[in-house]
Amino acid sequence: MKIAFVGKGGSGKTTISSLFARYLTAQDLPVLAIDADINQHLGVTLGLTTQQASALPPMGLQIDKIKEYLRGSNPLIHSNELMAKTTPPGRGSQLVTPTEQNPIYDHFAREVDGVRLLAVGPFSEEDLGVKCYHSKTGAAELLLSHMIDGPGEYVLMDMTAGADSFASGMFTKFDVTFLVVEPTIKSVSVYQQYKRYAKDHDVRIQVIGNKVEDDSDITFLREHIGDDLLAWFDRSSFVRTMEKGQHLSLEQLEAHNREVLEQMQATVDACQKDWDKFYRQTVEFHIRNAKSWANASVGEDLTKQVDTEFELSPDLVHA
Repeated sequence: MKIAFVGKGGSGKTTISSLFARYLTAQDLPVLAIDADINQHLGVTLGLTTQQASALPPMGLQIDKIKEYLRGSNPLIHSNELMAKTTPPGRGSQLVTPTEQNPIYDHFAREVDGVRLLAVGPFSEEDLGVKCYHSKTGAAELLLSHMIDGPGEYVLMDMTAGADSFASGMFTKFDVTFLVVEPTIKSVSVYQQYKRYAKDHDVRIQVIGNKVEDDSDITFLREHIGDDLLAWFDRSSFVRTMEKGQHLSLEQLEAHNREVLEQMQATVDACQKDWDKFYRQTVEFHIRNAKSWANASVGEDLTKQVDTEFELSPDLVHA
């Protein structure tokens, strides 16, 4: 399953995504985690030092390595330079799985306590003031478009804060989107905005409350979120200690908060995979981007990269 973590900046989405990744790996389940937040804190919350996290090879600054591999022998993509962040796979494309070894993982991935971690990385000096961060997250979007995840495999992405992911088709890449919300008007407004933007794209949103202190906070979340509220994390001394740089055993997490992680896993495991929808939306946003700006940018009609006879399926990786 592919899982996104989104929310207002400071809501705790990075902390919760790291706790969920650790909860899964504690069960010996395979986890591929991608840090696609401009603040790049996921590695540290998983247990890396700041220096180790900053040394992760940046996918966004080395996207050509990703294009070179994923392009494969697809005859509709004439060069790496013409492969957009939205380019869908077709016959000849190289598909990936979360658990295999391949040149992308060999170069970019690092193992952190059982979690395979990738990072989009920061801006380059040349990008400052002239590009948005989505020019970097396109590396992760391209990887997800070509990824076949099987039963019992988990791909987690810590997204940029707010509703920024709607600047691309990234928000359609996930089976479940966990939206982390604090019991505040500002945080709830991000949920409302996200749900409004996603309503026509069949995005499954589950809200996780965070930093809940008393019954009034729970009442507030229920009043503003309704049935989308799955569960909530209480204020946590475990998390406070973790945020001070101490890496505690997950067994020390408060019982209620562990139960929330259990609910999240049950929700993810209950999802039904829809590969037809996944590929259809990939093609839809590629065509939209091509006509909007990409064709003019590269001087070629990128809608011709769509392989109309291709069907995305788990059977392809076995073949």
